[in-house]
Amino acid sequence: MADVIESFLRGLERPLILWLLSKKPSHGYGLIKELRDYMGIRVKPSMLYPFLHNLEAAGFIAGRWIKEDGRNIKYYHLTSKGENLLRDMRDFFKKILKEMISDFIQ
Repeated sequence: MADVIESFLRGLERPLILWLLSKKPSHGYGLIKELRDYMGIRVKPSMLYPFLHNLEAAGFIAGRWIKEDGRNIKYYHLTSKGENLLRDMRDFFKKILKEMISDFIQ
């Protein structure tokens, strides 16, 4: 049963990344830790970093290099285009969840 739940959660990684970045800027490792906390599964860097690069190339997020403890770390934040995408996704999920809850109550 846990494998089935984990496979469904895997589909939520990408919207959760946008949502987390709407809360505060973060670097890749920070996102991996937060996703593990929210979902209980480990997100692989091989999934996360290409996704972040694609979001950045499309203008949904922007990255900024910051020197921290002698290392350069790239922090990402949502752009206004990313905020619009997140709002659209939020509206979509609200509609779906409202319909699902209505089905459960009947």
